[in-house]
Amino acid sequence: MSDKTGTAQIGVVGMAVMGSNLARNFASKGFKTAVFNRTYAKTEAVVAAHPEAGFIASETVEEFVDSLEKPRRILIMVKAGPATDATIDSLLPHLDQGDIIVDGGNTHFPDTRRREKRIAELGFNFIGCGISGGETGALLGPAMMPGGPKDSYAHIGPILEKISAQYDGEPCCTWIGQDGAGHFVKMIHNGIEYADMQFIGEAYDLLKGAGLSATEAADVFAQWNTGDLDSYLIEITAEVLRQVDAATGKPLVDVVVDAAGMKGTGTWTVQSSLDLGVPAAAIAEAVFARAASGSTSLRAAARAALQGPDGVISVDDREAFIADVRQALWCAKVIAYAQGLHLIKVGAEEYGWDIDVAACARIWRAGCIIRAKLLDRISNEYAAGNLETLLEAPSISAELAASNGSWRRVVARAAEAGVPIPGFSSALSYYDLVRADRTNAALTQGLRDFFGSHTYRRIDKEGTFHTLWSGDRSEVEAEDTH
Repeated sequence: MSDKTGTAQIGVVGMAVMGSNLARNFASKGFKTAVFNRTYAKTEAVVAAHPEAGFIASETVEEFVDSLEKPRRILIMVKAGPATDATIDSLLPHLDQGDIIVDGGNTHFPDTRRREKRIAELGFNFIGCGISGGETGALLGPAMMPGGPKDSYAHIGPILEKISAQYDGEPCCTWIGQDGAGHFVKMIHNGIEYADMQFIGEAYDLLKGAGLSATEAADVFAQWNTGDLDSYLIEITAEVLRQVDAATGKPLVDVVVDAAGMKGTGTWTVQSSLDLGVPAAAIAEAVFARAASGSTSLRAAARAALQGPDGVISVDDREAFIADVRQALWCAKVIAYAQGLHLIKVGAEEYGWDIDVAACARIWRAGCIIRAKLLDRISNEYAAGNLETLLEAPSISAELAASNGSWRRVVARAAEAGVPIPGFSSALSYYDLVRADRTNAALTQGLRDFFGSHTYRRIDKEGTFHTLWSGDRSEVEAEDTH
C-alpha cells in the first residue's frame, strides 16, 4: 500500500488547459486533488508549474485510482468521443462498486446515455457533466450541469457546487436529471450561445451599415451592457471591437477572416430540435450562418453573380436607430432563450428526465458564456408558474409587445439595405408564427392530401379525412396517417 493510498478527495484525468484549471480550482477550494495524464510528462509539468496546489501526481492509472478515497470521485477531461471511451475503459478494472466517474467534456448526450447504462450495469456510477465558462471559468468558477444517478450526486455534488461560480450566494451547479440530461442541457446552452453571438454580429452589421465605426460601435455595446442587455457576451463585444491591430493600425475585427468555426454542439442542438419536432429556427439560422461564412466557393460565386443593395443604411436620427437595434437585439435574444428552454422541456418529456427549467436558468447566471441579467427574470418567471414557453411569461410578453415596433423597423430597414440578418428576421418570424390564430399549415395539409393522400383533420368535427382529388372530390373519413 502506498503512502498516497486514499488520500485524495477528487481526481482529474486529462491535464490540458481545462483539466488542469479545474484541478487547480479543486485544490484552491481545499480539496486534496489527484492528477493524471496519459503522458506523464504533462502531469509533471502541471505539478511543477503549480506547487501551491499540492497535487498528488501518479504515473499509472492503477496508482492514480489507488490515491483516491472511497467512494472514488474521478473527473475526466479528455477529448469527446473515442478518447473518452478509452479513458473509461482504462479506469474500470481498478474501480470498486459505487465509485463515480464524471465526464466533464463536451459530449453528445446519446453517448452519455450509452455510457451511463453500461457503467451502471457494472455497478459503478457515471455522471455526464456539462461545464461552461472556458479556461477562465474552469479556474475561477464555471457553470456546471451534472446529470446521472441522483443518489451519486450526494457524493460528488457538494464538491462540484463549491468549485462552481457563485451568484448571490447560490452555486451555479445543480443536479439536472438522469443519464444524459446534464450534457443535453449543456448542448442547448451552447445552441443559445451560437444564436446570441449571431445576433450580436447582426447588430454590429446594422450599426456599421448606419455609419458607426468599430470604436463607436464598441461604445454603444458598452452602454448597452449597463441595461437590460447586460451580459458577458455584450461586455466582451465592446472589448473586441475596441481592439486595434498592431500590424495595420486597423480595428482587429476588420483584419480577421470572416469565417466562423464550429465544434459541433450547435449542430447537435439543431439536430435534436428536428428529432424532437421543436421549432428552433433562430438557433438553426445561427448555425447555418456560420456554415455560410465558411463556404468560400459559394460566397465567391454568389458575389460574382448576384446584385442588390450595398448594405448602407441611411438614418435621419442615429440615436433612434441605435435604440431600435438595441430593442431588436433584446427581442431576438429572448426568442433564442425561449426556443432553447422549450427544447429542454420537450427533451425532458421525451427522455424521461425531471428537469427543472428554472434551475437551468439559475445556474446560467454566472460562470457560463451566456450569463446575462436577463436570466434572473427568466428563472423567476419559470419558478412562478408552469410555462409552456418563456414567451407567455407576463414580464417577457409585455416587453416584447412594447418592443415590436423597433424590432420590425430594424428587420425592414435591413431588408431594404441588403444587410443580412437571418437571426433577427427568423426570431421575428417565430414570434409571429407562434402567436398566429391560423397558419399556412392548413394549405400544406391540403397539398399533402392532394399528392399523397396524407389526410387532414377539420376544425368543425372530430376524425381524420381525405378528399378524393382524382375522383369526384368528395370527402371521406379515413384512418389517421399524420
